[in-house]
Amino acid sequence: MKVQLIRHATLKLNINNKTILVDPILASKGEMTPVPGVKNQNNNPLVELPIDASVVAKADAMLLTHIHRDHFDETAIKLIDKDIAIFCQPEDKAKIGENGFNFVNAIDQGYSWNDISFNRTGGQHGTGQIGKLMGTVSGYVITAKNESSVYITGDTIWCKEVEEALENYKPEVIISFAGSAQFSDGGDPITMNKEHILQICRKSPTSKVIVVHMEAWNHCMLTRKGLKEFLHESKVLDRVYIPEDGEIIDL
Repeated sequence: MKVQLIRHATLKLNINNKTILVDPILASKGEMTPVPGVKNQNNNPLVELPIDASVVAKADAMLLTHIHRDHFDETAIKLIDKDIAIFCQPEDKAKIGENGFNFVNAIDQGYSWNDISFNRTGGQHGTGQIGKLMGTVSGYVITAKNESSVYITGDTIWCKEVEEALENYKPEVIISFAGSAQFSDGGDPITMNKEHILQICRKSPTSKVIVVHMEAWNHCMLTRKGLKEFLHESKVLDRVYIPEDGEIIDL
């Protein structure tokens, strides 16, 4: 198995001789408006794609954790083949189909495709009223014979749903969407912060942890450097991968 971070939450997974594109945002740097309410008001995405968008768009299947604009954008809708197999949460199926995609598969609990299994998990995209307004988000545990099991957390904070997923599936690899995204400076995070990543490491001490969803969207406060320093002090950095955009991790 290989995992490539493209940018933000956009990933390519090579598993069982198939390439799965996860949460594609393919816009060029600065094409989208910033999230209001935070100090950094630069347009999104904050950085360019490390690979040409037309190359990123080519895959055997696409997995969407949810369809907020920083996980599935207009450029991706234009570039990705409308006959690609798509896997998503039930709440998003109709909207994805409205964009012209022909093979949209909603996963309620589990789904199998080309001997690859997808099991959907829950999460909390923030706390209180903001968490409710953000709607349903999902994570996915992906397994295939002779491959490492992978849990993609999706946009969630550390919560009982994440803890239950770790307990129930015992994934060998965990891809965590971090960034400590916020809607106001100093506000509660709607994605994992550094303390949440540490919780994952402590809950699953034998898993490899890959942390993405940083430094590409204006309301993401956690940087790679800050996370590395914190995890080094916490003595867990040796089993955490914090890839750069475009980097490939061979598992």
